[in-house]
Amino acid sequence: MEIRKTTAADLDTVMNIYATARDFMRKNGNVNQWTEEYPPRFMIEQDISNGESYLCEKDGKVLAVFMVSTLPDPTYDKIDGAWLNDDPYCVIHRIARTKDAQGVGAFCINWCFEKFGTVRIDTHKDNEPMLKRLENLGFIYCGIIWLANGDERLAFQKI
Repeated sequence: MEIRKTTAADLDTVMNIYATARDFMRKNGNVNQWTEEYPPRFMIEQDISNGESYLCEKDGKVLAVFMVSTLPDPTYDKIDGAWLNDDPYCVIHRIARTKDAQGVGAFCINWCFEKFGTVRIDTHKDNEPMLKRLENLGFIYCGIIWLANGDERLAFQKI
């Protein structure tokens, strides 16, 4: 597998992956994290424009998409708990995979860790698959953060 930056030509493929992820979430008891229109197309276009959207491919087939940024995330400034450290970090958001791409999420998260060293990530309390993945990958639960709209998320870090 390999990771590359997402291009505008990939946008329809990416949006289809997010539609598949929303359906998976709903079928697995996580009906509140990603609503029908999340993430919106304009947000993904912005991620691409900022150079923060990445794809995971194997043999030319797109298996997953994620956003990673090394800019401080303002929603991480206030945490009910404590981060493991205050060192620079990357943040992963909007990670999703195709239906038949088992293990690719872990591959993408590990790629970020290898590239950036310190990773912060958050997820909804009902996202059991992601919670298990983060635990299996050695992430430490740090506390609760709040999104700009007030929604609460469980926050994790790996150093």
